[in-house]
Amino acid sequence: MTSQAPSTIQIEKLILAKIRGFCAGVVRAIDVVEKALGICGKPVYVRHEIIHNRYVVDELRKKGAVFVEDLAEVPEGSWLIFSAHGVGPDVVAEAKARNLKIIDATCPLVTKVHLEALALAKQDYTIILIGHKDHVETIGTLGEAPEHMIVVGSAREAESVTVKDPEKIAYLTQTTLSLDDTREVVAVLKRRFPKLLSPKKDDICYATQNRQNAVKAMVPQVDLLLVLGAPNSSNSNRLCEVARSHGIRSHLIERAADIEDAWLDGVKTLGLTSGASAPEILVQEVVALARNRYGVKSVEELETVEENEHFGLPHELVKLMKTRDA
Repeated sequence: MTSQAPSTIQIEKLILAKIRGFCAGVVRAIDVVEKALGICGKPVYVRHEIIHNRYVVDELRKKGAVFVEDLAEVPEGSWLIFSAHGVGPDVVAEAKARNLKIIDATCPLVTKVHLEALALAKQDYTIILIGHKDHVETIGTLGEAPEHMIVVGSAREAESVTVKDPEKIAYLTQTTLSLDDTREVVAVLKRRFPKLLSPKKDDICYATQNRQNAVKAMVPQVDLLLVLGAPNSSNSNRLCEVARSHGIRSHLIERAADIEDAWLDGVKTLGLTSGASAPEILVQEVVALARNRYGVKSVEELETVEENEHFGLPHELVKLMKTRDA
């Protein structure tokens, strides 16, 4: 940990990725919890962290949200929100069996992958799901058609995977993967299975792609990259990996206080970005520390593309809002 007191280490410039922080799915998920608390009252239960960020989860907890991993913790008849990462049909069935009132905050881009999985399973395809098998999003997607799906996490695994019918094979992906790593896995699968069916539209979400491309644009200009994000945030970890794969040291931090002086020895230009679940207030916390402790006077934003995506609220919540306003 480090304090705000001036350091002997002096950094000349801080470069911020202009494309950083909350994506449309995260904005929507947080909005769902806050609006549900206002309409349904306290407490509102949320299965899993609504997004992978401790600061955001703690703020929502203060407002009355209760986060659970097991639906047995939720009293029958309570309001339950599914997180942005999505759930499988087994979780939906369990919630209904407990008479829970469901609001689904699953990111629409994750829902897209679920629907693709269902459609392919109905056609009896073997589906290679490229993703991290222990990630909550992958677990939810796998639940849609477990008998048809095989999770593959790397090019090495793609080299050895076996399927019952090489003529009927398709792939889908977790939405928060590394673009480069995913291309490697897909290349192996296409070489081994020439009939491999691709998604009609890339499953890796726009925000993940934009943030990784911003890091690629930044690395030639910086000596070190800091990524704000949670340890269990897939898209944040991928940003660190992208920087490292391009020869730039990178560290994942949750708060400014996580920064260690030893990392910054010899650094003249520091890069900073944030994963799709990290709020801007934490970015500004790091900027303030860079100015006050490390003497940064020049702060620049690196612009790559603009984002203007917006996702509407879940229909269950819209219905509640209309009923309240009637």
